[in-house]
Amino acid sequence: MSQPNLRALAASVVIQVIDQGHSLSQALPKAQSKLRDARDKALLAEIAYGVMRQLPQLDTQLRRCLQKPLSGKKRIIHGLLLAGLYQLKHTRVGSHAVVAESVNACREIGAPGMTGLVNGVLRALDRDMDALQAEQFDAPSVHYRHPGWFIKRLQQAYPDQWAAILDANNEAPPLWLRNNALQQSRDAYLQQLADAGVEAVAGEEQEAIRLPKPRDVTGLPGFPKGAVSVQDHSAQISGRLLNAQPGERVLDACAAPGGKSCHILEQQPQLAELVALDVDPWRLTRVQQNLDRLGLTATLKCGDGTDPQSWWDGQAFDRILLDAPCSATGVIRRNPDSKWLRRDEDIAQLAELQGKILRACWQMLKPGGTLVYATCSVLPDENVQQIQAFLQNTPDAMLDPIVAGEDDTTPGWQLLPTVEGGDGFYYARLIKRQDGATQTA
Repeated sequence: MSQPNLRALAASVVIQVIDQGHSLSQALPKAQSKLRDARDKALLAEIAYGVMRQLPQLDTQLRRCLQKPLSGKKRIIHGLLLAGLYQLKHTRVGSHAVVAESVNACREIGAPGMTGLVNGVLRALDRDMDALQAEQFDAPSVHYRHPGWFIKRLQQAYPDQWAAILDANNEAPPLWLRNNALQQSRDAYLQQLADAGVEAVAGEEQEAIRLPKPRDVTGLPGFPKGAVSVQDHSAQISGRLLNAQPGERVLDACAAPGGKSCHILEQQPQLAELVALDVDPWRLTRVQQNLDRLGLTATLKCGDGTDPQSWWDGQAFDRILLDAPCSATGVIRRNPDSKWLRRDEDIAQLAELQGKILRACWQMLKPGGTLVYATCSVLPDENVQQIQAFLQNTPDAMLDPIVAGEDDTTPGWQLLPTVEGGDGFYYARLIKRQDGATQTA
């Protein structure tokens, strides 16, 4: 049985995202499952992610070659041409192969009458490649390859850094690993990587390791047995800031897929209990899979973070990590489809949800306990403004500064994405006053 045409699958994935609102995490794995060869799966992923990163420029250049827009059932051909143009501009795949396979894909898509158009458009684009590569775009949304509403928000929040943030978002992300200190030291694992011929660099965080070249991590030394995990450098900071101690009861709210829960347990194996909470039962299976690979144990709870009464046993927590649902604007380089799926009006709705979860988690924290609030966002609405409002409205909440210069007017630590560094993240650490009245859910 022959496998499907890779370009036809790429066209389908692209259209599912830009027309139907599906995420790459939904559409891509289903398409990859139809391919047998790991290299084909990797190429499909590169095309899908690449089109999402470059979409405004690809779309602008493609539309100039079309006499009229491709609509209705022909939209799949638009996706096919976007995938073809991305390969011509940004990959080393030969132009002849790109054109030939794209033409073949028309037949598999069920549009044999479109082969002439696909052939002609891609050949014309290939002939003009030097001009296409050198083209400058006037519209900011096309030049920076981000939606206009997001560019405006960044310009407001970061008048000196907004362009650098956008540039970092448009790059493929670095691959960061977290060494499992329960199995070996980071130096020992770096030596294992060197012995296996894998280039690696130690990060600033104690167990962080960066691989300059992307690769299939399942083939790394000891990976199947939990020697290391994939986790961005900025995300690894959460465990250090939480600083869980022996005998404590810890809640990881909104825990899936479980990377931070596992890190907390690796750092402090003598906890009384770690409760990993998530509202999605399917995502909790990912948490369990990660725990199993690392040989760790936690209590998994499926429940709504805004409604502790529906799942909480009433026993207060010493420490809570709240990695709140957010716009994910700090990890756009890992999820470039989010640029085209997220809307400006989503931000206020997310901030409202974050506030509800934060207030609910505060009810479950012991007096004297610590709560670390985290998002993978770079937008002040979800970060510093969220914590400002919480401190103003919560008498028993006290800021525990992470970095110099923090106070109640500028609480928290905002990390911005950098090309070779970590993702965009925000952290704020709060302590519940000992003399505060205990609240109940």
